[in-house]
Amino acid sequence: MLILVTGGAGFIGSHIVTALLGAGHEVRVLDALLPAAHRTAPPVPEGADWRHADVRDADAVADALRDVDAVCHQAAMVGLGRDFADAPDYVGCNDLGTAVLLAGMAGARVRRLVLASSMVVYGEGRYECARHGVVRPGPRLAGDLEAGRFEPPCPHCGEPLTAGLVDEDAPADPRNVYAATKLAQEHLAAAWARSTGGQAAALRYHNVYGPGMPKDTPYAGVASLFRSALARGESPRVFEDGGQLRDFVHVRDVADANLAALDAVGGLPAGGLRPYNVGSGEPHTVGEMAAALARAYAGPAPVVTGEYRLGDVRHITASSKRLGDELGCAPRMSFVRGMAEFAVAPLRAG
Repeated sequence: MLILVTGGAGFIGSHIVTALLGAGHEVRVLDALLPAAHRTAPPVPEGADWRHADVRDADAVADALRDVDAVCHQAAMVGLGRDFADAPDYVGCNDLGTAVLLAGMAGARVRRLVLASSMVVYGEGRYECARHGVVRPGPRLAGDLEAGRFEPPCPHCGEPLTAGLVDEDAPADPRNVYAATKLAQEHLAAAWARSTGGQAAALRYHNVYGPGMPKDTPYAGVASLFRSALARGESPRVFEDGGQLRDFVHVRDVADANLAALDAVGGLPAGGLRPYNVGSGEPHTVGEMAAALARAYAGPAPVVTGEYRLGDVRHITASSKRLGDELGCAPRMSFVRGMAEFAVAPLRAG
């Protein structure tokens, strides 16, 4: 197949391009090289058809879609950013960009889409109360966080909750601008599928890490921020008490999931979107991840700061059973091996 990868020069996108080329596909890359993600031009893999253009440019998109069989849409601004002033940029890049791409796909009669979504669409993860069963806690309050009360209580009785694995049928509850734009991308893709008879898979990435992450940028993931600190000879700064549960999934496993989804998307029902969690199946706390990186790097130990961001959630870990059952895709990189590799892997300048 000829596959268009938007954002194919980025951290995740570049690994997907490499995996697709290795599997014998033809690959076309469309990337705007936005300064927030790219301070220098990245190398283009040999064999890829490179297009330096913005996904919001309808003419460039129409040209990039010529003869394409499927689209792997990775182009987006990621992370929480700096503050709410970033909201227009997030909405423009993520939602307007997706709308322009989907309109181009409709016109070009390209009917297969794999969309990079995110676990952030869920808000908080799955929680159970001993008295009330499965519950959905509301947003955490600034006063509680300031006082060090980081765990969300049961919304009915106020008692402690037990965190579990969230599956794809959990209701969406985006709690920051980035999360809202990722959910909007899914809704736009679903509307496109209904309108055109297209077939779409939305891959809800959990915390992706690995070689080639951008360094020293407020838009990077927490793994990159910790790794960048170690490279500067500084202690990783862990927010809250470090007890936040996450699912850290290696970027090559994410690339494998995209490859599997692109192979399978043609067999999905026409006119619909199917979401898939993409995680490692090994939940760990943010504090554990920082400590593992520091040990493998032989750097200073992490510092737990008690700081917080209102847009953050406490626990979010994935059930990736659907990905394995339906797409036959399972993670290969363990947490211990992945963190040991990442601790010494090169980061990109941005």
